Amino acid sequence: MPLATWVEVDLDQIDANLDALQGRAGAERELLLVVKADAYGHGALEVARSAAARGVRHFGVATLHEGIQLRVGGVTQNVWVLSPLLTSEIPEAVAHHLEPTLPSLEFARELSAESLRAGRATRVHVEVDTGMGRTGIDPEEAAPFLSEVAALEGLRLGSVYTHFPDADARDPEFTRAQMERFRELLAELAAIGIRPPLTHAANSAALLRFPETHADLARPGLAAYGHFPPNANGLGLKPAMQFKSRIVQLRRLPAGRSVSYGRKFVTQRPSLIGVVPVGYGHGYSWLCSNRGAMLVGGKRAAVVGRVTMDLTMIDLTEHDGVQVGDEVVLFGSQGGAHLPVEEVAAWSETLSYEVLCTIGKRVTRIYLRGQRPWKVLTLVGERHRHGFEAALARS
Repeated sequence: MPLATWVEVDLDQIDANLDALQGRAGAERELLLVVKADAYGHGALEVARSAAARGVRHFGVATLHEGIQLRVGGVTQNVWVLSPLLTSEIPEAVAHHLEPTLPSLEFARELSAESLRAGRATRVHVEVDTGMGRTGIDPEEAAPFLSEVAALEGLRLGSVYTHFPDADARDPEFTRAQMERFRELLAELAAIGIRPPLTHAANSAALLRFPETHADLARPGLAAYGHFPPNANGLGLKPAMQFKSRIVQLRRLPAGRSVSYGRKFVTQRPSLIGVVPVGYGHGYSWLCSNRGAMLVGGKRAAVVGRVTMDLTMIDLTEHDGVQVGDEVVLFGSQGGAHLPVEEVAAWSETLSYEVLCTIGKRVTRIYLRGQRPWKVLTLVGERHRHGFEAALARS
């Protein structure tokens, strides 16, 4: 039994999701696959390598070191840094052929100088804030900003884009107004001779809901991993990740016995309690205490007591024939039952994004091809896949 707690990432399912999203975007448009936050917990390097092999040419990250990770891992495609960098990070960004988003003219001038020192142009991107209220350049400032950027040697404009804060909202009017403002801006730029090679606006929700936002390129993030916002057509997208563990101890407790820190759960009857080696140190939220559930034998088992750093307890009193070593599903499917990550997010009082992104590095990643282990990554590095197949066969 080589594994206690792990996630399974089905690379074939991510491929299928990307095919569906490409179909929605149209063959004339490319995808920029967002792999920030370790590809939403799925593993940025493995996801990017797999997508690149299928023809994806653009990848989006949020930080300098996320971009460097892809380069060191052999990803040669275009890597866009979608969040602002510090000027102190410019030399490494240029050295690793990353494509920054320009947050200011000061940054653009520093990047220009570093690019000239390196002897090659750096492709850059400009975000226009049409309503996100986070990063970017105000629409009124975009034309003069881009004019000054165009005059800087060593920089090559790659794209102009905008971002939607609530393309998943029931009311579509704000998103449509943003897109109209973006189109007006592009017309203003064209009137003064600035025609960006690429324009883009559609995140996952907009790609699924608003064809008019697709522009030259689409930026799927969460949808590529099989999760889609409310009010969006899922195109048959399916989750690519399952989070699993095993029972490591069974405890028979009498009525009146407290369980875990704070004594917030007390047995009301003689109970069979299973100990699962997963906790908030693995990314399973403390807020699931006394409200969450896991699957055992295709049946839900309630989380009892507080989730601790390394261990969580579940009530197995109504489960027959449970043994130490049996598989536990924190989210995913088992025996015809399904426990979606969105439900875990509701117990955790957060978004599915956060649940996926906070699964820690102490959790082994098993990458599947053809429903079989293809690569196994542990905290201490890659392990040979043989020896893990027997564990998965029990799933």
